[in-house]
Amino acid sequence: MPKLRKKLSEALSHWAEDESAWYRFCPRCGSELKPLDLRGQERRVCPKADFVQYRNPVPAVGAFVRKNSGLLLVLRKYPPRAGLWTLPAGFMEYDEAPEETAVREVKEETGLDVAVQKLFSVYRAGDDPRTRVVLILYEVEIVGGKLKPGDDALKAEFFSLDGLPEDIAFSAHRRALSEYLAREKKRK
Repeated sequence: MPKLRKKLSEALSHWAEDESAWYRFCPRCGSELKPLDLRGQERRVCPKADFVQYRNPVPAVGAFVRKNSGLLLVLRKYPPRAGLWTLPAGFMEYDEAPEETAVREVKEETGLDVAVQKLFSVYRAGDDPRTRVVLILYEVEIVGGKLKPGDDALKAEFFSLDGLPEDIAFSAHRRALSEYLAREKKRK
């Protein structure tokens, strides 16, 4: 558990400076936001309205789906990174638990029904052009459904562990796959 806490802490730690992630004007009153140091972090605040802009990462959740000796990947249909492979994953909805997101995303992207078995790991992801992400990955078991790509996928396909594609869309997915493969080799 301490190792997982360390990874989560790293995932939530400071992000690279990205000016495009900041508002310039207050969404409440339209006044220009001013930089202010709040407890050691620069924030942009409105001098007129009670507004502080926080830059927080967005939670995304995915899954390692195994069938026999194959691992399921999804070929992205839409930007960003259309035409590249990922683990089945997506952004967490406001009213969901992470485990629910994993189940929903696998169903939406692959047609398969799954049950969460255990948490695999947590990753900090900074190369998604839409936002900064904390990626939570679970190991799941197939409990039903039929494999077919969802609306946002070109393909959903099982690959042998020694035949995974190299064109993986996001760095967090590449790191996770690398750790997963290393762990699987130790098991043998």
